[in-house]
Amino acid sequence: MHQSIVVGLAVIVLAGIAAQWLGWRFKIPSILLLLLFGFVAGPVTGLIHPDEMFGDLLFPFVSLSVGIILFEGGLSLRISEIREVRSVLRLIISVGALITWVIASLAAYFILGLEPLLAVLLGAILVVTGPTVVIPLLRQIRPSNRVSSVLKWEGILIDPIGATLAVLVFEAILEGGTLQQVTLLNILRGIFITLLVGSVIGAATARVLVFLLARKWIAPFLETAVALTAVLIAFSVSNELRAESGLMATTIMGIILANQKQVNINHITSFKEELGMLLLSVLFIVLAARVDLPNLVRVAWSEVAFLAVLILVARPLSVWVSTIGSWLSWREKLFLAALAPRGIVAVAVASLFALDLAEAGFASAEKLANITFLVVVATVIIYSLTAGPLARRLGLIQKQPQGTLIVGAHHWARQMALALQRLGFEVWLIDTNSSHVATAQQAGLEAIQDSILADGVLDALPLEKIGRLLALTANSELNALASLRFAEWLGEDNVFQLMPMRGGAPETIDENLLGHILFGPEVTYNLLDTLYYKGAGVMSQIVQDEGDIFYEPAELLLFVTTDDGHLLVSTAASQLTPHPGQTAIYLTPAQLSFNQATQIGTAKGEITAV
Repeated sequence: MHQSIVVGLAVIVLAGIAAQWLGWRFKIPSILLLLLFGFVAGPVTGLIHPDEMFGDLLFPFVSLSVGIILFEGGLSLRISEIREVRSVLRLIISVGALITWVIASLAAYFILGLEPLLAVLLGAILVVTGPTVVIPLLRQIRPSNRVSSVLKWEGILIDPIGATLAVLVFEAILEGGTLQQVTLLNILRGIFITLLVGSVIGAATARVLVFLLARKWIAPFLETAVALTAVLIAFSVSNELRAESGLMATTIMGIILANQKQVNINHITSFKEELGMLLLSVLFIVLAARVDLPNLVRVAWSEVAFLAVLILVARPLSVWVSTIGSWLSWREKLFLAALAPRGIVAVAVASLFALDLAEAGFASAEKLANITFLVVVATVIIYSLTAGPLARRLGLIQKQPQGTLIVGAHHWARQMALALQRLGFEVWLIDTNSSHVATAQQAGLEAIQDSILADGVLDALPLEKIGRLLALTANSELNALASLRFAEWLGEDNVFQLMPMRGGAPETIDENLLGHILFGPEVTYNLLDTLYYKGAGVMSQIVQDEGDIFYEPAELLLFVTTDDGHLLVSTAASQLTPHPGQTAIYLTPAQLSFNQATQIGTAKGEITAV
């Protein structure tokens, strides 16, 4: 028995990671593969039996895991993102959620034929959207900043609200209540108390953690472990004070930690992202393995009609009402109305309630979980296939964004960034060195202290505004990995890095693993460092006519801006020639020539990582 449990756990983790990798490799929503692998591992092959493996610990584990996932989601939210859409967000998670609940409940009763209270419960469960599905889609599609902010915040905040709504209906059902007792006033009162308790506990826990970290009262190697412990404590204490308020507690805790400026939590964020991904994978595999697959695949016209009501009526109406009088364009409203996939919270809550309701004697309880799984699978497939083409059709994707992301915030990277910013280009710098980041911020640049390889960076950056990446660090491997990673989002033609160096000489690396080599085949970090040390600087000048060659051979052309506001980058493979009306950005003469600096830079040898 013990050995079979160990094998089952290994199968769950292996299937979850394999699904995530395949989703990344083939650009398929990983949630679909997770559900598919769960069905195969559970009802199809019988490799795992979650109820036997976990017993009574199954749903406490699910509940805690969802709390951690929502905490990780809260860490990705920046309050500055919602200034323009705050009123829309407030309405869409309140009035919009109410509209979705009512329409979904009516459709469940009249179309699916569920008992009234079970129909109301299913409607409450389906109020939530799926941030674990929405956020990866937004990264891939890169719609306008306002749309992206609304969808990301809605996905994370609506989960605890929808779960709370479902719990209140569920408790009324178990207490033998009637539909008349599930009044709007009772529901609103219950939601307010639950969210208030969760918010207070989450905020208090976050403040205590920041206090301890700021005063260095926690050993550095224990900070991540203490943060995770704090999340579990906040979740448990909040749930003890008010049932299911723990989800709001962990969400608020994540938001506060992400937006405070007193301590650096990048290492905590990185760990939580990895843990959240693992828990998400395990949860989908486990919950999918419990499904009655024959009933799930036996889709009738009523289920199709129910899905149509959710997608074509409930979501558009809730968005339309929530955005009345807002600054959003009709295109942005239409896109918001066309993206509301369900995810892990809906599946977890439905699975938990179905088990308890079945034990309480409700014959239709199992149908609750099956319909929820069907909605999750269908909405993920439909929205994944339609969201990208729709965004392009509506013109919400910036076809050629001109923002620049620079990896490295050292002295000459800052000079390049300032030169681009003066010409009207948006620039973001990222560096793990707090001094570099602080200096960049003092100079008026947007700078982030984090690793370019951390998952949270994708949430912290406005990807819809960024069109290229320049990897300018002394670490050749980091530059290559950053280029490889961001080629997925920006395209291979828009990632650039310095010539790799090792042992004082340019290093030969498979060109498929590199971005385009910046500025020239001999232009390494060491060379640029030497030039700047000897007094070189970044200048810009408008070309007046074809014969206006104003830079010497000893100087180095870096960028050219075109008449229509595009930025061209000089590379080893394509040296630029500025034309009249364009602006050249170049390196001014230093105290030594380009060739002399090259020799000194090579002699300095390899520089270690930034």
